[in-house]
Amino acid sequence: MPVTQLVRVVITVADLPAMASFYRDALGLDVGPEEALEDPGWIKLLGLGDGTTGRVLPIRFGREEIRLAAFNPPGAPYPVPRASNDPWFQHVALVAGDIETVWRRLEGASPEAITAGAPVQLPPNTGRVTAFKFRDPDGHPLELISFPEGVGDPQWQRGPAGIRGYDHTAIAVTDLERSLAFYTGLLGFGIGGRSLNTGAEQDRLDGLQDTCVDVVALQPSRVPTPHLELLHYRTPRGRAPGAEVRTNDVAAARQVHRVDDLPGLVEALQAASVPFVSPGIVTFRSGEKAAAVRDPDGHVIVLLA
Repeated sequence: MPVTQLVRVVITVADLPAMASFYRDALGLDVGPEEALEDPGWIKLLGLGDGTTGRVLPIRFGREEIRLAAFNPPGAPYPVPRASNDPWFQHVALVAGDIETVWRRLEGASPEAITAGAPVQLPPNTGRVTAFKFRDPDGHPLELISFPEGVGDPQWQRGPAGIRGYDHTAIAVTDLERSLAFYTGLLGFGIGGRSLNTGAEQDRLDGLQDTCVDVVALQPSRVPTPHLELLHYRTPRGRAPGAEVRTNDVAAARQVHRVDDLPGLVEALQAASVPFVSPGIVTFRSGEKAAAVRDPDGHVIVLLA
């Protein structure tokens, strides 16, 4: 089982200080301090040009971490119009202890809402979770989620009323079986659960009409939470993919996973003609090694030894 843990999610942003203010003030998260990407290995890993510089801002809660990254020169802004079934869609699901309190604080910042109205409680067949989707000031989709007793990872049943961590990152995929073959067959994820979500509640949550979406939870082999979710919209169909999203474009987000055998995994990925973002394995000054690839829909995945 090559992938053992989802270490973090990294989101490319346009204005690091402004985004730090949003995550701190609107969501009540601990942010910073800002760090420079001084090792050129990171720029090489991400497939960016010589002379590119970067800065990152960590957001930590318990075991989980998200990083915001800004690059110079910057890439393209987040595309408009935008929807939950866009091929580049990737959100992070932030777990709220008291979702109403967190949502009301968020509403004070007037975010771009994806969900129509207040947080939505989904039907029993999808776990009875309560959720609300929105976008940060750069356009990145995020989700607030609250689990009823007995649903989800037990760690989410305890903690503060605010945001306790993140449960998963979810990506839109265009061909579910192709994506499952990639993530389970090549990367070694296990299927933790799956559902077919439809109905008025899902329409409200996603800001779409006549929604029918496969949701598949994929778990790393050693640390099941946080995990990855695949979102396959049967209806409405998302737009056709356009130009490839580069890692300094604001629409870019990437999963960072710990793996057991990086050389062996890279060899298997190369044999399967998986597209690489990095020139194979990159070695950092610290001695740590990594590679970056794209999944069948172009989502970037960083693999750490």
